[in-house]
Parts: sequence; C-alpha cells; structure tokens
Amino acid sequence: MVDLVVRSRRAVVGGTEQPAAVSVAGGRIVAVDDYAAVLEAAENVDLGDLALLPGLVDTHVHVNEPGRTEWEGFATATRAAAAGGVTAIVDMPLNSLPPTVDADALAVKQDAARGQIHVDVGFWGGAIPGNTGALPALHAAGVYGFKAFLADSGVPEFPPLTPDQLGEALRAVDAQFVVHAEDPDHLHAAVSSSAYADFLASRPPDAEHAAVATAIEAARVTGGRVHILHLSAASALPLIAQAKADGLRVTAETCPHYLTLDAAEIPAGATEFKCCPPIRDAANADRLWAALADGLITCVVSDHSPCTPELKRQDTGDFAAAWGGIASVQLGLPVVWTAARARGHSLADVVSWMARRPADLVGLTGKGRITVGADADLVAFDPAADFTVDPVRLHHRNPVTPYAGKVLTGVVRTTWLRGRTVTGDAPRGVFLTREGS
Repeated sequence: MVDLVVRSRRAVVGGTEQPAAVSVAGGRIVAVDDYAAVLEAAENVDLGDLALLPGLVDTHVHVNEPGRTEWEGFATATRAAAAGGVTAIVDMPLNSLPPTVDADALAVKQDAARGQIHVDVGFWGGAIPGNTGALPALHAAGVYGFKAFLADSGVPEFPPLTPDQLGEALRAVDAQFVVHAEDPDHLHAAVSSSAYADFLASRPPDAEHAAVATAIEAARVTGGRVHILHLSAASALPLIAQAKADGLRVTAETCPHYLTLDAAEIPAGATEFKCCPPIRDAANADRLWAALADGLITCVVSDHSPCTPELKRQDTGDFAAAWGGIASVQLGLPVVWTAARARGHSLADVVSWMARRPADLVGLTGKGRITVGADADLVAFDPAADFTVDPVRLHHRNPVTPYAGKVLTGVVRTTWLRGRTVTGDAPRGVFLTREGS
C-alpha cells in the first residue's frame, strides 16, 4: 500500500520542472507519475502550483554540541534546517568539545545528538597535527571525510595543518578532504574597528588564492580528493578550473552570503556580517555566480556557524573582537532563490546547487533528488511568496542574522522526512554514515 502521494504542477524531477505525482511507501519514493495519474494512497496531498522539491542537503553545518551548546545544539540546528527545507546535514568537526578528530570523539558527539535530531545527520572528521594515525579508524567509523584548516581555526583545540601535514593526511586515507583555504602568511591582524572595510583588508583575496593553490598542489602530488570550502575570492577560480582541466579531484563550494551580500553595504558595527573568509564586493559575487552557472563551483551550502550574541560583540561593534560566522541554515533556500531568479536561474538550478550536488559530494545517492528508490525527503515550496526576515521566528538557538529585516522570496510550506511531515515534536532524524563504513 502506498503511504503518501504528493502532487505538484511544479515538481523538480530529473533536473527539470514538470507536473508530477510522487508516491511514497516505507519512507522511500516508489513511483513518479504524471500529475493527473489516478493513484491509491493512505494520504493524498495536492500542492497545485506550489513547487515540490527534494529535501536540500547541507554539507557544511557547525552544530557545536557538545561543549559549546550555548552557541548551537542539535535540537535547534536541525529544527532550523527542517524549517528551511533542509532534510540532511553534515556536521563539522570543530567548535564542539571534544572535536571530532578520532573515533571516540565521534561516539561522544553521536551520544550528544541522539534523540534530538529533526533531520538526518552525518559527520565530518577533523584532520589536525598529530592525528594522522587516527584518520583510517575514524573514516571506518562512518565520517564522510576530513576537514582541515590551513590557517587558525579560531579555536585552540583545532589547529591548522602545514602544507606538508596536509599531504601526509591525504596519503593516510583515501577520503574526501574539505579544506578551509586561507593562507596565514597573507592574513593581517585585524585592527579594533567598527568599519567593515578594516576587517576586510585583514583577509585579502590573496590569502584564499595562495591557500587554494596549496590545496590543489596537495591533490596533485597525492592524487587525493580535495574540496575547497566556502570559496569567497573569485580570483582563485582560474586555479580550480585548471585543476579540473588537469584531471585532479578538486571541487569547490560557495555560500549564500558570498553570493548575495555586498561588502560596500555592510553598516558600521554590524558584526553579524563577519565571517571568514569575508564577504567581498558585488563584482566578486558576479564572478561566483558565473562559476556556479558553468559548473566550476559545484554547490551552495550554508556554513551555518552561529555563536552567542555576546561573542558577536554587538555591544561594541568591533569586527576584530567579534566571532566570525553566519547563521543561515534556515534561510539559505529563500536567500539563494531570491537572487537566483533575479539572474534568470530556475528552481531546478537551485535544487542542483543545494540538494543533488551536495549529496553527490558525500555519496548520499538516496538524497537530494526525486527519483524512484530515493528517500522521500520532500519540500513544498512557494516560490512566489515574499516575507520579511524576523529573527524571532528563526529556530536556531541565537537569533542573530545579517538577513534581519530583508525581504526574501520563497517560503517553505511543508517538509517531509522519509515521507512524514517534520514538526517540532518527536525528532525522527537518523545518523547517516558513509556507505561501506
């Protein structure tokens, strides 16, 4: 017996927008038929002209629990994700205590998350100096790969790798490595200031350019897989293009804030805009959009990295002292859709960037797409509805966001996880582990 049929005249299926009826049984999609097909099911939902999307997959989320749960926790982060149409996240290994740098630490994090997650959750491991020997066992325990920094991470328990150490880690295990690419030799100490331009000057594009070159060289020498995280500086794009042309296993992502926010418009003292690498100018964003359009940048993920309002130093507006990170897991879809449609992109493009390609990055073949056999993770999305961002209505733990007061287009009406509506009650998310682990 089919449990659920969801119909939409605007379903994103197979890379195109088309009328469809999606049948669900046992938590999976069992058929994709014509919109008008006569189908028997325990529950029928007709969305009409609301769009039907696959659940988004966000492979760059900092949950921070245990250890810094006052910044963010699994209950709040995954509730925010579901409200934003995200049905699977992959949690970053740092900012939690202990960081996820060995199999025991992974177990601690899973214990902290158990029973709290509203969407499915996978985990990245961490590569830090001295833990190369622990990487194979951590990979076998199910992490999707390993995050490494090439510059200070901001927390002392997660130090950066040197270029030689990155190469050593790539040789230690055949896994996906995701790299925060800023070169410490090109970074400058930020001066105490409420002017965003002063902070921006401390992290120039050259820092990203040099670190991307380092990461690519490590991939070239070792044959390893390297993914450039949260690319901000468009000047590094030719390096990535050449690496791909050379057949290296190198990919890159960017984030909603780098695509839609403009350094020139950041008000004095507005530390909610601080992140590392930084938001740059509108011309830079145009080049990132072009790279998305031609497939050079493969996906758009949130880099949801919240903290308490106190750590954002909203009292002083000092960019140098404020924690760097933007909380946006709930808002990524409307932020990107608002800007994408203005540039002539389709809902299918957005689904590719924010669902299918992130799922492919980590091998989640049953996520991020509406196809027979995939998990029935679905989103009813109103692509024409406008709303004003009210921080009080956000579900992440601390209501700090650079999008406050902005008018966005696109509202998530319903999110289904494996065929069941996600609500604020009874978390039903499961842990995701790498296939073969």
